[in-house]
Amino acid sequence: MHWLNAGALPPGAIGSLRLHRGGPLPGYFQPVRIRAPEGARIALATEGGFSNAQVTEVLVGLQIGPVYRLQVGDIPNTEGLEVYPTIEVIDRTYPPPRLRLRYPIPIDLTQEELELASRGAFVTRVIYIEEPNQALPIARKATEELPWVEAPKGEDPLVTADRQGRPVAILRIGGRVPNANSECETCPPRFVTFDPSAIPACETSATVEATGQAQVQK
Repeated sequence: MHWLNAGALPPGAIGSLRLHRGGPLPGYFQPVRIRAPEGARIALATEGGFSNAQVTEVLVGLQIGPVYRLQVGDIPNTEGLEVYPTIEVIDRTYPPPRLRLRYPIPIDLTQEELELASRGAFVTRVIYIEEPNQALPIARKATEELPWVEAPKGEDPLVTADRQGRPVAILRIGGRVPNANSECETCPPRFVTFDPSAIPACETSATVEATGQAQVQK
């Protein structure tokens, strides 16, 4: 439970506190699938700038604790706009070792949220593993958009996610543009890139049965 923390804590604080609780967490690269609207491009912060832009979807391994900054460009209906969300992984999943790429943490950058950020809004979304006793027995394809619940007005989205299950990642989307001296660009955290085409066909057709999101907009 994260009720002693708050979603409004500085990025990186919750993941760092999670590491202090122990377990097989330090140094583990948690598979994360990041998906943007069709036609958009995604790049991750690296030393001296950003990685080569990918198209629409990337599959990467991120560590618990650090804050990863993305660059999202070529967003439909927003000519010339670039948005720089951050991702903080705060826990890991525990699939069988050979299936870890089959069940990544899914993070969708929706058209609506990217447009909200372009107009100055700030969106915090907490991705969680659903509580088995509360989850609806409905299988969803990995290509489908994840269902989400809006945090009640004035409630921390981390509290909302705790009620629904086990939070594993926090996505923050706003209109802030990083400067050249920001920590994300001068000393970015390590990540690994996975090749989706290398995953066996039986894995790419996996269904997502136990992932949800809680979000709040400011």
